[in-house]
Amino acid sequence: MKVLFIARHFTYFRNFESVISALADRGHRIHLAADREETLGGRELVDRLAARHPVHVTVGFTPILQWGRYRRLAGALRIGLDYLRYSDPRYEATPKIRERAYDRTPFLVLALARLPLRGLVTRALERLEQAVPRQAGVDGFIGDQRANVLLITPLIELGSPQLDYVRAARALGIRSALCVWSWDHLSSKALIRVVPDRVIVWNEVQRAEAERFHGIPPEQVIVTGAQCFDQWFDREPTRAREVFCQRVGLPPGRPFLLYVCSALFKNSPSEAAFVLQWVDTIRRSTDARLRDAAILVRPHPQRSDEWTPEALAALARAGSVMFWGSNPVDRESRADYFDSMYHAAAVIGLNTSALVEAAIVDRPVFTILLPEFRDNQEGTFHFHHLLSVGNGFLHVSRSLDEHATQLAQALGGRSQRANRPFVEQFIRPRGAGVPATPVFAAAVEDLGGGDAARPQPAPAWLLLLRPVVYALVLAGRLPWLERIYWNPIKRREWAQNVRAIWHKDGQSRAKRRDKVSRVARKMPQQALARMKTAAKQALGAVGLIRPS
Repeated sequence: MKVLFIARHFTYFRNFESVISALADRGHRIHLAADREETLGGRELVDRLAARHPVHVTVGFTPILQWGRYRRLAGALRIGLDYLRYSDPRYEATPKIRERAYDRTPFLVLALARLPLRGLVTRALERLEQAVPRQAGVDGFIGDQRANVLLITPLIELGSPQLDYVRAARALGIRSALCVWSWDHLSSKALIRVVPDRVIVWNEVQRAEAERFHGIPPEQVIVTGAQCFDQWFDREPTRAREVFCQRVGLPPGRPFLLYVCSALFKNSPSEAAFVLQWVDTIRRSTDARLRDAAILVRPHPQRSDEWTPEALAALARAGSVMFWGSNPVDRESRADYFDSMYHAAAVIGLNTSALVEAAIVDRPVFTILLPEFRDNQEGTFHFHHLLSVGNGFLHVSRSLDEHATQLAQALGGRSQRANRPFVEQFIRPRGAGVPATPVFAAAVEDLGGGDAARPQPAPAWLLLLRPVVYALVLAGRLPWLERIYWNPIKRREWAQNVRAIWHKDGQSRAKRRDKVSRVARKMPQQALARMKTAAKQALGAVGLIRPS
């Protein structure tokens, strides 16, 4: 069997490494393809997989690495539809998610969203988005792979270009499956607008989310367990506690607390500043054991920039505090990560999958619910799973003082929460002793080994909307008119640039007016040239003239 597995970038394959290896061990061929480059260690990961399975695993890029002429329109319509989705009353309790979608939505859709009969507007935009031609090269890429099954992740990014892959597979009669990458993707990301043949999820909670948020029938959803966490079960530390503490730089004779940083929303308060406040609370505790405990802080790879030299120096002044750890994408870094959890007396964080992994390792896990981080915690759907599934495993407090009391109790051996019920329901719903990886691999084999699907080309009536598509593509290449594609972020940046030019130091008001006049005189000629070029491209796209 041939499997084509497409991810947005190579780091996404980290959560499916065990499945890829299992399929290769069973004799299947897997081609791993990414849409874009990245610098988080993903390329090294897939290269190691290919080296380990030289006959069965190959690596490459997709055609979407270079977008074509329809990129702007397709992205605008998809992001706009995602914004309309987040206007649903179900998302009133998650304002940050709605705000994120609004900031990326083009003016064209924001204007249409103000019209009455929003449902009718949404359906019209959905039909228009379906009429946009697929990225050049996608159909050829999917067909040339001659795969029995297409796996794809994450598919749920705002304005995701990956919809083209699922549509191409459907048109070619290739079975497809969405591999849900993370515990928050079904509730906090974009709508699955083109539903693959199967959706592979961790647990019954996600099956319910697939139906609630995306309208996917339960029979199309396969529950396998969380294969990405299989590596933390039945694992032993690579170093004794004393050796690990010496490696990190912590005093081996004291218990240590592990703080795991999170990937917070953009413009969230600085977690580094909060950690410094948290460390100060620990050091001022009236409980001697807590006050003297060592502390290990693990940074999050996506927010390492906020740890300035000043912040690191402040950590060092607290005494017996180490800032240490890297993205666990290879054998050594994963061993370090596991050892840091295994040897910790307690694990603390705001909202990160590291909290789930600490529960698997069966350590007491703590969080602090503060108003400044509400959008990242109680303001998301997925965080509530940590509080409710299996009656929750988090030790929750609403102030640093209450939190310090809970930590002191944990260091004294008085933990109030059990991890196992959550792990059995959320991570391994088929049983704590049943790994998810072989179940996942079997689901892929069943999908690819069944009867071939019938090709499903796009309905012919979509061609009637192509003139509207071409007109919108043309509009995106004309001066001033192309602003229908500007989103609030782009408009704010433009306004800031205009203000910066107008108020530039050292220029008199007369000189600024003269500069604006010169630019204005050139604009008609520039606009005419761009209009001619754009018209030629648009006419060439529909075959009315030969493209130059």
